[in-house]
Amino acid sequence: MNTELFGIVATFLLTLIIAIPLGKYLSKVFAGEKVWTDFLIPLEKGIYKLSGINIKEQMTWKQHLKALLTINLIWLVYGFFVLLFQDKLPLNPDGNPGMTPDLAFNTIISFVANCNLQHYSGETGVSYLSQQFVLMFLQFVSAATGIAAAVVLFKAFRDKTTAALGNFFEFFVRAITRLLLPLALVVALILSFNGTPSSYQGKDQFVTMQGDTVNVSRGPAAQMIAIKHLGTNGGGYFGVNSAHPFENPSYFTNMVELVAQVIIPMAMVIAFGYFIRRKKLGWTIFGIMTIGMFMLLIPSLTSELSGNPALAKIGISQTTGAMEGKEVRFGPAASAYWSTVTTIISTGSVNSMHDSSMPLTGLWQLLAMMINAFYGGCGVGLLNYFIYLVIAVFISGLMVGRTPEFLGHKVEAREIKIAAIITLLSPFLILAGTAIASFVFTNSGDAAWAVQPKNWLNNPGFHGFSEMLYEITSSNANNGSGFEGLGDNNTFWNILTGVIIFLGRFLPIIGPVAIAGLLGAKKFIPESAGTLKTDTKTFALMTFAVIMVLNALSYFPALALGPLAEYFTLVGR
Repeated sequence: MNTELFGIVATFLLTLIIAIPLGKYLSKVFAGEKVWTDFLIPLEKGIYKLSGINIKEQMTWKQHLKALLTINLIWLVYGFFVLLFQDKLPLNPDGNPGMTPDLAFNTIISFVANCNLQHYSGETGVSYLSQQFVLMFLQFVSAATGIAAAVVLFKAFRDKTTAALGNFFEFFVRAITRLLLPLALVVALILSFNGTPSSYQGKDQFVTMQGDTVNVSRGPAAQMIAIKHLGTNGGGYFGVNSAHPFENPSYFTNMVELVAQVIIPMAMVIAFGYFIRRKKLGWTIFGIMTIGMFMLLIPSLTSELSGNPALAKIGISQTTGAMEGKEVRFGPAASAYWSTVTTIISTGSVNSMHDSSMPLTGLWQLLAMMINAFYGGCGVGLLNYFIYLVIAVFISGLMVGRTPEFLGHKVEAREIKIAAIITLLSPFLILAGTAIASFVFTNSGDAAWAVQPKNWLNNPGFHGFSEMLYEITSSNANNGSGFEGLGDNNTFWNILTGVIIFLGRFLPIIGPVAIAGLLGAKKFIPESAGTLKTDTKTFALMTFAVIMVLNALSYFPALALGPLAEYFTLVGR
């Protein structure tokens, strides 16, 4: 095994070693059991008292969603106006201007929704105040929102029959105080001691070896980078994200950031099994997700390490793999691993330019975001997987001629209708959004309302289509990464992606929480000889087949028009 592949294996194993005990810890935290962080209880009680929250008040699933949506709306309004007027507010030593209304609309929706799609350049687009007290703040609370929503799912299946699903604000606060803040502090300290800026100083001036004078942005970067990964947010402090030497100075920090962005999604799956006292089910789900990840990772590694087939055709040796768009300090293997995990878990951060990836790597990146359920984002990955699971239960029930059941609760027409709507939502948003963008690009000419669409794409043909498809897919998956050959900071893209981000974030939360709440309130049916067991290898295979078939039927034509067509053109077939 070469050094690059060894680095990937070591990173994955380290992530697993941390995620397993973290998952067990989280199951105890949200179950209200005694844990070592109970010394934070006085702090949490102070927050509840200051906010007027009575955590003893149990909520139904509808009350949970009302609380979730209301508090997110407040953050959206607050952040919009700060971004709009940041040039008139303090902590702006570099004099960065306020955002235009359409860019502020896109940015605030993106960060509230845990997407962090950035149509601005980090160091020049926002002030220190906006970075710290809007964007970094939202990276904490948006992650905690997803975790709190997932815990509602946990609560619905822990007891045999219940409509009392805990208190949203208790889950939300504990996600921050017991998980996100402590881990973010550790990661931020590691980054600070390894070269990432963490002060409030303005730009510094350097003279290069060539004699050029360069002004380099600094600021409180380490703090934001820590939570951008732990919260599966992805928004970079600097424009080129974790490809920037300040955000990601070395291979060691690259490993730290890779581990940071995967441990909570992994841990939440493990926590689910322990919380509902069905550890085998939790590990079964974890196994399916891990197999899915490797099925995306291995071909990406093969594609990047094999190099560019167009160069190979003319006899140019590529012993180091495809290096275009990669950082030399990481190489193609670590970049391929990063691009896989960052798209399956909806982080969206990058340590290389995805637009320069080989066509088949771009295919796997797109497919990872389209599936959006292999680990997934903080909490919401499990919610997305739950929809696939409900559909698999329904199909399996039809195959054996029984009423579908999940964990002792009948899955009936109402739950299936909700699952079907959520399942169809992503293909609709992705395909309709890409169709609208393609239509406007090819048919609007020089119309002023289209904001000069002919300037959108730096790459014509199949790759240009992939750039638009990637932008829409990333928005729907709350991912935030992009094929940066697309000129996206204009009114059309800011509004279109903003709407897709909003719908792609909150409807897939509302659906699973509603299904869980409805199922949890139903009469519990004890297991019998004919009960469909959901923690077996057979059912795991069934769920995996459902995921593959649904996504193949939904997206193959679009993928064929983009990355597949580009690949066959590149190899001359």
